[in-house]
Amino acid sequence: MGSNSVEDLLEAATGIHFSGFHMNDLEARKLSVEQPTTSTDASTHTQPFVIGVAGGAASGKTTVCDMIIEQLHDQRVVLVNQDSFYHNLTEEEIMRAHEYNFDHPDAFDTEQLLCCMENLKHGQAVDIPHYDFRSYKNYVMPKRKVNPSDVIILEGILAFHDPRVRELMNMKIFVDTDADVRLARRIRRDTVEKGRDIRSVLDQYSKFVKPAFDDFILPTKKYADIIIPRGGDNHVAIDLIVQHIRTKLGQNDLCKIYSNLYVIQSTFQIRGMHTLIRDATTTKHDFVFYSDRLIRLVVEHGLGHLPFTEKQVITPTGSVYTGVDFCKRLCGVSIIRSGESMENALRACCKGIKIGKILIHREGDNGQQVWVQVLNLVLWITQNFSVFLIVLIYLQLIYEKLPNDISDRHVLLLDPILGTGNSAVQAISLLIRKGVPEFNIIFLNLISAPQGVHVVCKAFPRIKIVTSEIEIGLNEDFRVIPGMGEFGDRYFGTDDDEQVLTGPTS
Repeated sequence: MGSNSVEDLLEAATGIHFSGFHMNDLEARKLSVEQPTTSTDASTHTQPFVIGVAGGAASGKTTVCDMIIEQLHDQRVVLVNQDSFYHNLTEEEIMRAHEYNFDHPDAFDTEQLLCCMENLKHGQAVDIPHYDFRSYKNYVMPKRKVNPSDVIILEGILAFHDPRVRELMNMKIFVDTDADVRLARRIRRDTVEKGRDIRSVLDQYSKFVKPAFDDFILPTKKYADIIIPRGGDNHVAIDLIVQHIRTKLGQNDLCKIYSNLYVIQSTFQIRGMHTLIRDATTTKHDFVFYSDRLIRLVVEHGLGHLPFTEKQVITPTGSVYTGVDFCKRLCGVSIIRSGESMENALRACCKGIKIGKILIHREGDNGQQVWVQVLNLVLWITQNFSVFLIVLIYLQLIYEKLPNDISDRHVLLLDPILGTGNSAVQAISLLIRKGVPEFNIIFLNLISAPQGVHVVCKAFPRIKIVTSEIEIGLNEDFRVIPGMGEFGDRYFGTDDDEQVLTGPTS
């Protein structure tokens, strides 16, 4: 996007203007197996991509932000509005609110905005105030909790005014819309939505809005990396911006590092189902229902990676249709017990499929931490995965029941959560010892921690991993975050006291 040819294309096709990109490279994602990422370890936190969107009132900033968010649906995106950070008005100011200039830089609590943005950029959740324009206070309505995300968008008329806030941004977008269009939009919005008369709207515009735009907003246009004429109507410009953001984020995408990792294309339906099963208050019935829907999607996607042969059939119209034939030599293997939750979806997709089972002894939280520390130490010292696999033999295999001819089959390994990767590596090692070629194994799970992906893909670069979301990492107890809790307990309706030989998943 930085090449001259692309810039010429942009300017010719869309009227989009570049004042030069000033984007800092994202901090390389640290996927070290020696020191697993935790929620409190700021040194291993991946810096989010921060986008600033500025422009005059009613220029179309919100529309531009919504379009970027919609196109980045497979990334975690949060929107922060500068309007949330207006100062609380005093009683005297409230009495004369019609004379208060809400478009002046002093109207905003920039220190609070800066604090929230810095915390988000450093991986800390924040509470964003909800400014009430009826009471002119920010404590009347509940605050909005915002978690750190891949992309943070800060939108506001004066988003570029303070240099400290600008320094936090990786990309700065100025939405440049004709003044007459902005005024027309403002009149329509304020008269329809706020019930104001045209005279008061025009009076406020001439007294505060236009002077503030000329004095404070328009001068910040020079700081923009990208200037978008016509706002949300400029679809080409927004498409190119989204493409650039994807490129920047892709530098740290695990799928770019491991070609054998496949994350199913996210949609708002998928994100909605993830939201429900991750919610601690979701009932067992709803948890099972939406988990089953997600599992079915993962299974279908996994089946798409099986080999096929061409096949021709005659349709009822007498025509020839050239298609493919399903892979016949197939079986599933579930890692007890959470993996058993995925068996029904596999049977629904593959009629009469054989399913084996593997039960691996887990020491519980403390034992699991000891094993992780030992294995990571071995990796750090030797950088040799053969030694790594030998050490894994000491993780006791409790039970296995596999098809006798499993070595001649393609295997779908089932476990809903890939955490540290230790159980997955043990299960895959067993399948290979049983004669299953590494490239015949497809590991299916709902969510994967980067540490587990790193361990499994390094140990077995020829297997395929299919998942629906990559997580932030592991906490100090080596549990997946944000995660969804102990999957087996929530799915089967049991509590910790009823667990038998099970601990943290994978």
